[in-house]
Formats: sequence, C-alpha cells, structure tokens
Amino acid sequence: MSSKSKPLAQTATLMMALIFLSRILGFVRLRAAAEVFGRTWHTDAFNAAFVIPDLMYFLLVGGALSSAFIPVFTSYLARGDEDEAWIVASSFLNATFLGLVALTGLGIMFSPQLAPLVAYKFTGEQLKLLIHLMRIMFPAVFFTALAGLAVGVLNSYQKFILPVTGPIIYNIGIILGAYLLGPKIGIAGMAIGTVAGAIANFTLQLVQLWPWKGRYQLKIDWHHPGMGQILHLMLPAVISLSIAQVNLIISQNLASGLAKGTITALQIANRLMQFPLGVFAMGISQVIFPTMTRQAARGEWEVFRNTFSRGLRSIFFITIPSTAGLLALGEPVIRLLFEAGEFGPSDTRATAYALFFFAPGLVALSGTQLLTRIYYSLQDTRTPVKVGIQAIIMNTLLSLAFLKFTSLGYGGLALAYSITNIANMTSYTLRLRKRMGSIDGTRILATIIKSSTASAFMGLAVYYLAQHIGQLVDLATTRGRALQVMVPVAVGALIYLVLAIAFRMEEIKVLQDMIKKRRTEKA
Repeated sequence: MSSKSKPLAQTATLMMALIFLSRILGFVRLRAAAEVFGRTWHTDAFNAAFVIPDLMYFLLVGGALSSAFIPVFTSYLARGDEDEAWIVASSFLNATFLGLVALTGLGIMFSPQLAPLVAYKFTGEQLKLLIHLMRIMFPAVFFTALAGLAVGVLNSYQKFILPVTGPIIYNIGIILGAYLLGPKIGIAGMAIGTVAGAIANFTLQLVQLWPWKGRYQLKIDWHHPGMGQILHLMLPAVISLSIAQVNLIISQNLASGLAKGTITALQIANRLMQFPLGVFAMGISQVIFPTMTRQAARGEWEVFRNTFSRGLRSIFFITIPSTAGLLALGEPVIRLLFEAGEFGPSDTRATAYALFFFAPGLVALSGTQLLTRIYYSLQDTRTPVKVGIQAIIMNTLLSLAFLKFTSLGYGGLALAYSITNIANMTSYTLRLRKRMGSIDGTRILATIIKSSTASAFMGLAVYYLAQHIGQLVDLATTRGRALQVMVPVAVGALIYLVLAIAFRMEEIKVLQDMIKKRRTEKA
C-alpha cells in the first residue's frame, strides 16, 4: 500500500467507526419507534412522512453537493486558487439557502397535495396524520441540507472526522423525541425530535466552518464560470442520485395498499440492509471521492484507476459477507433489536421476510455508491441519468409484476428493489470499462469470487449455529437473544477472516498494514 493510501485508509477506518456509532443510534431510533408505537398505521404514517424530507435531502445535497459542488470547489483548491473557490462556494451556498427557504415554505403549504405521492392509499385519520407529520418535519430539510453543504466544504479540505458526528446528534434528537415526547403527544414527538436533531447537526457543522468565515461572501455571482459549471452538472446528477429514493417511494406507495404495518416492516428491513452500506460503503466512498476528483483534475489516470479499484474491492470485501450474515441471521437480529413493547413476534417475522429479499441488493447498492461518484469525479452526469431512468422503469415494472403474478406480497417489492440495484451496478461497471479501457477488472473479479466463496461457507455455519443456540437459550430474554446473535457473528467473522487469509486476499494485506502502522505509532 502506498504512503499516500495509508492516510486515506486510516481516515476511512476512523470514519467507519463514527458512522458505525451513528448507524447504531439509527437502530436505537428505529427500536424507540417500535417499542413506543409498535408496527401500526401510526408508524406507517411517520415513515411515509419521512420520505419527502429524505428525498429533498438527496436531491439538494446528494445531487448538488456530491456531483456538482465538490468536484468544482475541489478543482479550484487543487489548482491553488482558493479565493476563486470561495467566490463559487459563497454564491452556491447563498443561492441554496434562498432555495431551501422557498422549498420549506411551499412544502408546508402544499403538504396535502404531496401526501398522495408517498402513500396514495392512505385515507381518513391516517391521511390527516401523514399531512400533519409532513408539515412538522419539512423544516428539517432546510437544516439538514445546509449541514450537508457545510460537510461538502469540510470534506474538500480533507476534514472528514468531526463532520461525521453530526448524524449522531441528529439521531439522538429523534430518539429523545420518541421516548420523552412520544408517550405524551404520540408519534408527532418523533417528528419534533427530527427537527431538533437537524438543527443541532447544522449548528455543529457551522461551528467547524468558523475558521473560514473570513472567506465567505454575502453575494451570488451567477456569472462566475464555476457557478455555471455547477449548474451544468447539477440537474442530471439530481435526477440520477435520487434514483434509490424514488424506487423506495414507488415501493412504499404500492405497499400503502397492503396490510397495515407493511410500510414499517419494509422501512426497518431496508434500514437493516443499509447498515453495512452506511458504515462501510459510504464511509469509503466519501473519503476517496475528493481524492479521485483531484486525481482526475490533474490527469493522474493510473493513480485514479488504482484508487477506484482499491475502494471498490474494499467495499466488496466487507459487504459480501455482510449480505450472507443478514440472510443467515435476519430474524434473530430483528428479534434482538426490535422485539419489545408494542413490537411483537409477528412483527419480527414480517420484518425478517422483507429483509430476506432486500439483502441480495446490498452488495450492488454499495458498489453503486462508489461507481456513481466515479462519474461525478470525471464530471460526467449524463451516464448516471441514463442508468437511473432505466432503474426506475425496471423497479416499477418488476414491483407491479411481483405483486400481480406472484404470492410474494411485499417481499416482491423488496426483491424488485434488489434486482434493480444489481442491474444498476452491472450497467455502471460495463460502461466505465468501455470508457476507461481497463478498470483493474481481474483483481476486482478475484475479490468477488474469493469473498463470495468464503461468505457462503461462513453463512451456512452461522445459520446452523444460530438455530442450535436458539434451542439452548431462552429467546424471551435479552441475554438469550444476544447470545443467539453475538456468538454466531463472532464465529462467522473468524471463519471469514481465516478463509480470506487462506485465499490470500489482498484486502487482508491492507488490514495488516494498517494494524502494523497503528502499533508503530503507539510504540
């Protein structure tokens, strides 16, 4: 591993640790909702209401930030032109601020018209609750989006660690809203906690930007070439990066016509599936994205190719066994994390059923996190749009087909989502190979084959071990449930590590180098 790649790997590791904590709190947040409110039409309404703020966040921050702002801002910094970089940053931040003010006001005003877009089958009291919750949570879009833009500036300066603590605070706000306000005012307590957490997150990012306050300018220079470049890149990226969210909205909308609690089961299962995605894939992608942007701006294509290959292989090395683990331990994990209070055994089984069909899409969704950023670092936003439009069409047709022609029920919605993500990743990879000529495909394929083989052995061992432990312990107790999950997880990790060493996987060498580096630093 090169000397330049070591700091990246170490930063990614620390980031993944913080994101891991954030995701754990995300599960605590889901458990809080399950424990206080159960899997009911109230939680269905909350999850549906959460979709619009989430979508707006991905449109504004995911699209504008990742694909347009960071590449342009970073390219100025890479050329040593920091003054021009901040003229662009100030203009973009100010324009976004005004847009968010308008968006928040319109969102609150037109919530009744927006509600059918996320749950067209809701009627009566459930529809009223959905509109009420949407109006409460729309201000969260404003603060979360601004926080995301602040994180973009910090990432461009290679500041990754402290910005990641923002989502931790955000989740704490929602958790407190559930436990402290929920018993008093119902599910609206979580909506209020969402807004409070978003404000706290924004405040934290603003404090970290304070050292650069002298460079910020209160103006919008629409004629600056950097602004023109951002606007040119932004619209296609907004479309492409929101694809996953749009597909989830389609699934949720179709689920709104199924049994009560279906949306909640899909939401929890999807969050479980995305846990490894958020901790590992997004952490790795976020760290190496500014680096790839700099390499592309300087024309360092061989280094760029190696950075991409190392990042994608690292993602596969972690998410392939994670998929096997979710398939083997879905029900025990859900029982341990969520079965309490109003969330009973039937809710556990319903959620595990959805997770079984979501899990196969994890690897592809994780790979796509990095692959899309490859195109954005190359300032190519057309390809993600083409792939994204195909994904929406495929997901919609598959979802309708599974509902109409199979008995899978809402499992079919999850399966359609997984198949679509697999097709997405395949399309991105083939297009990139055609464009770059070589993407280090031999080593990437070797990682996939070796990791899949090791994960298959691990998954079978973990499944049968969990079943055996379940017969020996009392699964009505937290201790029994924890043993059924923790022991197989530890054994599975050991099996996978041993097999990875036996297969001489390169990713093990990276891990060993990082451990040696840390030991040397401590000594």
